[in-house]
Order: sequence, then structure tokens, then C-alpha cells
Amino acid sequence: MRKSKFIIGAIAFATLPMAIGSAFSQDAKHVTSAETAYQAGSSPMAGVEMYQDINPKAPAMSKAEFDAAREIYFQRCAGCHGVLRKGATGKALTPDKTIASGSEYLKVFIKYGSPAGMPNWGTSGELTDAQVDLMARYVQQTPPQPPEFSLKDMEASWKVLVPVAKRPTKQMNKLNLSNLFSVTLRDAGQIALIDGDSKKIVSIIKTGYAVHISRMSASGRYLYVIGRDARLNLIDLWMAEPNTVAELKVGLEARSVETSKFKGYEDKYAVAGTYWPPQFVIMDGDTLKPRKIVSTRGMTVDNEYHPEPRVASIVASHFRPEFVINAKETGKIMMVDYSDLTNLKMTTLDAAKFLHDGGMDSTGRYFLVAANASNKIAVVDTKEDKMAALIEVGKTPHPGRGANFVHPKFGPVWATSDLGDEDISVIGTDPVKHKAQAWKVVATLKGQGGGSLFIKTHPKSKNLWVDTPLNPDAKLSQSIAVFDISNLDKGFVSLPIGDWAGLGEGAKRIVQPEYNKAGDEVWFSVWSAKDKESAIVIVDDKTRKLKAVIKDKLLITPTGKFNVHNTQHDVY
Repeated sequence: MRKSKFIIGAIAFATLPMAIGSAFSQDAKHVTSAETAYQAGSSPMAGVEMYQDINPKAPAMSKAEFDAAREIYFQRCAGCHGVLRKGATGKALTPDKTIASGSEYLKVFIKYGSPAGMPNWGTSGELTDAQVDLMARYVQQTPPQPPEFSLKDMEASWKVLVPVAKRPTKQMNKLNLSNLFSVTLRDAGQIALIDGDSKKIVSIIKTGYAVHISRMSASGRYLYVIGRDARLNLIDLWMAEPNTVAELKVGLEARSVETSKFKGYEDKYAVAGTYWPPQFVIMDGDTLKPRKIVSTRGMTVDNEYHPEPRVASIVASHFRPEFVINAKETGKIMMVDYSDLTNLKMTTLDAAKFLHDGGMDSTGRYFLVAANASNKIAVVDTKEDKMAALIEVGKTPHPGRGANFVHPKFGPVWATSDLGDEDISVIGTDPVKHKAQAWKVVATLKGQGGGSLFIKTHPKSKNLWVDTPLNPDAKLSQSIAVFDISNLDKGFVSLPIGDWAGLGEGAKRIVQPEYNKAGDEVWFSVWSAKDKESAIVIVDDKTRKLKAVIKDKLLITPTGKFNVHNTQHDVY
């Protein structure tokens, strides 16, 4: 269940029977407030019409009550417990478990929470007693079935706004496209294109809600952005004024998109993965015409069936005509060969649950992805199509794309920070010249706290930047930690990015360091609420001093930022 104020259900729980804590929480695993806030994000499916089944054993609910409770569930609970309430980060909440517990038992649990991560929805003021009662009755009903999303559904949503034949044959603007930034304006349902040279907003483009990532085509011409509502926009950066030339809705909820990068297939295909339905679709890269849909439903690495394995991160192999597709709940990694869509071939690798985000090593051969519920990093050899390693790291790793650099002692490494603790795990990535250190944690650094979402450096930099936007301490969420790569044992220096932004009141969470093409500037989002002022703060990487602040009333809840060159070439 989503918790925006970072209050965990330990309050008043000591007075409750410990049986409650074991009934629905995560197997005695302590969950931090940062993890709860992140993992329990709302679902855009709250307003989707669904089928309501009448369960004769469940307590009575009117349709109005059911619809109200369903909206609360998708806004606050689906991220942890799953669309079908089969369990994901949180335990299953299906009638075979909830009816046996009864309404009074469930009301106590929902109101007071548990020390294992279930928020105290009632005592925190997030839900009224009437809403607590509503939710206790709702989770005893048969879970409503969301609609599927077929090829026919996708084709009905598909729009080509500018046909390929009418697009420019060369770049028609004077922008330095390689140093352009695509910036997510989360709550506005837009992205901002910002010129990295002039620091000016080039354009604001309407997109889906809460764009999760921006990805570049291999040529650097096309920008793909996907919202959490599964709307995919194809933006042509060669146009006199870059704008959307095609769009497609790939499902009801989504997070990931990627394009083909193998030689001979540049810009040919795109692929998007959805949270609901659990599937991925391969499209034509220049029009988004949907070509092939593949379901991810199936067995987990523990050999249990899971009905909704959400597609998390996707990367494109540089060594084969393949997409590397990660199914979160099953812990399976699919190497999808796109050279023949009619006779589609896939190699499936067993990793660990729950697969989330990750990036390539410095050579582009190995893909390192966080299995955050297992506290592991899975390493995939994209040249050989096999698992190279499963590495134990800190609590709930969340690397973004991670950070590649050369360690003064251990050679080439890749690093991840964590949501659940202050650890930063440094992993050796050179099995040739540094075989003894390869695929091992060679160093564990201590950051300024848990709640980290992104870690970043650049091949031309000596700095390693780590954010903590979900830390409940405002001092930490509004600052950034930076390490000297040549002297990591010295520890970090904290920089007050939130103060440097010069904003008024607001959360001012500092999220996602992102370099410019040259590697001499680091851009930070200063992320406040929709009705508060936000900003982009730019720091000189060499001096670590403030260089510029971008403020504009159009910068509504900026979060992710993606430099065209670095995204195109997997520079991180």
C-alpha cells in the first residue's frame, strides 16, 4: 500500500497480537519507510472498468462501495499486493485467506499496520474508520478481473501523426541533439526537452502520465517515452520543432521501452513491457505499429505459477539481435531474438525475484540487474546468452542503470545503491584481467542513508554521486552524497542541492543525477509536489560547485532526466 508520508505501521502495533504481523506481512522481513513508499506506488488502473464477481461468502458491499474501495486499492495497495491480489512485494490478499480472518481482524490490521512494512492506514490519518471498514470488506471479495489488452486493442489506439514519407530526411533544427535532455514532468503527463548547452527549455510535449523512462533509437534520431498509463510516444528529434510522430497504448499500466541496437537492425524495432496485462509487445521502430505480443505469465524461479509477472527493465543486446526482458515476479530473464518475429525464439534464464532495474557494464557485454526482493544482482552474459553470476548485495538494491568506473585497486567495476539501507555495493566486472574480483562485491561503501534510487558517474569523471530521495529525513532527501573515486575510503561529502535550488516550501527531493555529454556537468531534479515549485540544479563536476538552476512554471514535478548521447550509447 502506498505511503507518501513515510509512516510505517509500527505505531501502536505492539499492543496487537503478533499473529496479525505474520498473517499478511513479508515473512518477518523488516521493510523501511523508503522501501514502502517506493514499492507501493499507485497504479493508473484505479479508473479502469472491471468485472465484479459476487462472492456469497464475502460480506455485503454495494456497487458504489465496491467501486470506491477498488479505487483506493489501485491508488494505494496494488503496487505491493498485485493487481489480482495474488501477492507481490506484499502478501496475497485473496478470499481464501481474508474471509477466514474476518472483517474485525482485517480492520485492526489495516488500521494499525505491522512492523514488517504494512502501513498504519488508520492511525496515520490516511484512511478514515469508514474507509478502513470498506477495505476490510473489499479484500474479502473475489478480486475484480481487469481487461486484457490484445493486438486489436493496440491497433485501435495506434496513431501515426506524421507518416514516415512526410518526415524530414535530415535534421531540420539547429539543436545540439547529442546534448539534449528528455526530462519527465511526472504529474503533468509531459516531458520537457532541454538544451544542455543553453539550459533552455526547447519544447514541452504531451505524453502519458508519469513517464518512467526515455530511450533513444540507435541512430539518435527517435526518442521513445512511455508513461505509467502505458501510453508510448515516438518523438522525432529531426523535425524543426521536435514532436510526437506516432503513439500507441500498449496496455493499462507500463514502465519500460527499448529499441533494437544490433548492427543491421538499428531503429528497426521497438519493444515495450507492461505491468498489466503481464506481457510485452514488439513494434516497428519508426511507426510503433504493433507486430508481436508475448505473455510473461508462468512459473517463478521457485517453480510456482504467477498470474501477473510485470515486465520491468528491458535492454537491447549489442552482441545479438535480442532484447533482454526482465519479468519482475517470476525472476526470469528472457533473451528475445527479434530477427524472425514469425518464428520467435527466446532463451529464458533463471535469476531471482523481483527483477527490477539495471544497466550494462562498461564493455556493453554484461547486463547487471537488481533482484531487489532477493537482495541480489543478477549478471547476464549477453554474448553467450547465459547467467554469469548471482551476487549478494545490500538491502533492496535500486541501481537505476548503475555506475561504471575503474576502481584504483580492483579495476573495472559497477556499483549499485540501495533502497533499504545506506550500503553501496561495488562489483568487479572484468573476468579477463581481474578474474579474481569478477562478479564479486569488492567493496561496500556507506552512503548517507537508505532510500536511494540512483547512482551515477561518467567515464570522464572522478566523482560518484548517490541520491536518497525517499529517505524520511528531509536533510538527506534534499541533498546528494558524492564520493571521490580515487579515494573511496575517505567517505562521501554531502551537498545541499535543495538549498541551492532557491525554492520556497516543498519536499524538494533530489533525484537522479544525470551527466551531460561532455561529462563535466551533473544535472539533478529538485522534485516537489505538483502545486509547489520544482527545479533542475546543475553542478560543475570538477569543482562540485553550483553552476546553474533551471526554474520555470512549466517544470512540474521533474524526475527522470535522460541525456540523448549517454542514453543512446549506454554511458553510465
